[in-house]
Amino acid sequence: MKSEPEAYSIADLQQQKETIWDGVRNYQARNFLRQMNEGDLAFFYHSSTNPPGIAGLMRVVKKDIADPTQFEPESKYYDPKSSSESPRWQTVVVEFVETFSNPILL
Repeated sequence: MKSEPEAYSIADLQQQKETIWDGVRNYQARNFLRQMNEGDLAFFYHSSTNPPGIAGLMRVVKKDIADPTQFEPESKYYDPKSSSESPRWQTVVVEFVETFSNPILL
């Protein structure tokens, strides 16, 4: 799972302990999120860095969550075609596991 470190980094996750992985608006990524199960481990990938790489690990703690940002008109992730009865965007809640001392480069 990827994030730009200036938007949300593994250090942010470590400090917060857990977070909802919201704002995903890519259908393939959404489908991967739908397949995740509680207890699954995921790589935390820092993109848009030099060099990009895997910064650590996180664990899925809740699954099958409707991404709340799709219903918020003021959000840049708002989706007017989505409804609470039939949400288009699902996500998960993740918790921090570890930061790697050296990122795994591509």
